[in-house]
Amino acid sequence: MRSRPPFLVGRILAAVFGVAAASAAHAQQTVAAPEYGPASGTLLIVGGNMQDGSGIAQKFIDLAGGPSRKFVIVPTNGGNRNADGSLRVYEAERVLAEWKKRGLTNVVMLHTADPKVADTEAFVKPLLDADGVWFDGGRQWNMVDSYMNTRTLTEFTKVLARGGVIAGSSAGATIQGDYLVRGDTSGAEVMMTQEANHQHGFAMLRKSAIDQHINSRNRWDDLIPVIKKYPEYLGIGLSEDTAIIVRGDSFEVFGRFKVAVHDNSRTYQPWEKPYFVLSHGDVFNMKARRVERYGLGTPPPRPAASPTPSPTPAVNAR
Repeated sequence: MRSRPPFLVGRILAAVFGVAAASAAHAQQTVAAPEYGPASGTLLIVGGNMQDGSGIAQKFIDLAGGPSRKFVIVPTNGGNRNADGSLRVYEAERVLAEWKKRGLTNVVMLHTADPKVADTEAFVKPLLDADGVWFDGGRQWNMVDSYMNTRTLTEFTKVLARGGVIAGSSAGATIQGDYLVRGDTSGAEVMMTQEANHQHGFAMLRKSAIDQHINSRNRWDDLIPVIKKYPEYLGIGLSEDTAIIVRGDSFEVFGRFKVAVHDNSRTYQPWEKPYFVLSHGDVFNMKARRVERYGLGTPPPRPAASPTPSPTPAVNAR
């Protein structure tokens, strides 16, 4: 049998190993693709109020790289039209005042009520090099009316792709979810609207439904019917001055109070509410549907081993 020349053997081996390495890299990328959060960048999703003493505003600034980075503030949830039907006008200085007090030196406002404008190159220009974008509170369906299926929404997601931060409080939290709770234009008390164009948010956090103000407005149970109807979703109820920091398929709780997680894949006892509660520092893996760490990085306690049952005496057997 004729042997192959050494140089040919080397080329064959190199090709084989090259194909194997490429296949392994592709497989690793496929496995690593998150199902819930962004593949890069960070979401900061806040339950409302956001007192400066909570540290959440500063956390947003830090996640974006510091006060000298470029920030875009979007007030659109505050309303596109006034009660008389006229277009609402936002004054940039008023919208940006609190952020400038927090030390931001390169911050602009972005707003339109017209999706045709939101689809233009000129309108999205401030987003092209933004490091952090903040969605104000109000009513989340206003953001849908202005930006859904436009270039603006595409550029929001590109901020994440560059490693930036998308953040928002109250309605600015709910709009980041997939199913849009309280999206009905008739009032915030309607959890599941029949308005087809207001049933979905921007899905920056996919397979989720996000509620806010659960502590101050006693909304702890309000996501129950949503998750009952859409059991494949993860329900996340946020207290005021409390946020989740989302990277990939995990989030960490940050803030003063609690986050209620509605997870239909868990078994609950008859006396339990169909959700469980997390606190500051707890880390939850949404894909695995389990707590990764409790409190400031402390590993969760191991479940106690079940005692081995003693043999039942024969006299008690039935």
